Amino acid sequence: MNLHHLKERADQSEDLKLKNLLDQLRSLIQELNQRRLPKDVIDHINHDVDEINASPLTGSALRKLVKQKQNQILKLLEKQLKLVTKRYYQTLWMVLGMSVFGVPIGVVMGSVIKNMGMIGVGFPIGMGIGIAVGSVLDKKAAEEGRQLNFESKF
Repeated sequence: MNLHHLKERADQSEDLKLKNLLDQLRSLIQELNQRRLPKDVIDHINHDVDEINASPLTGSALRKLVKQKQNQILKLLEKQLKLVTKRYYQTLWMVLGMSVFGVPIGVVMGSVIKNMGMIGVGFPIGMGIGIAVGSVLDKKAAEEGRQLNFESKF
């Protein structure tokens, strides 16, 4: 069973942001068509695509709907099939590294130097640690075939 395709929209040629969002979603659908997906996942994605195709919305409301549906599809794929986009873990762990590692490192450095203004030094250190951990997890996902050849840019 194949996934439904997004219809061309008349307002797409006028709105560059909408065109980019729809092209991105089309590339995700094309990537997913190359994989074997369970029927319930296909049905859910087709339902989301059909909602976008049938939507009378235009402009920013349509852009918001497309972003929302794309995020729902990506979350569904991650939760049910453990499929992730390129740099998924790197992005996730960059934020976690800053908060989990960066803040404590900054507090320790500030306490040792007795200048709490040094708390900010821990953020880039934590970010570096997070990016390193995320890169390892992304590489592992790619080796296991769980990484989509798709990167969400918007």
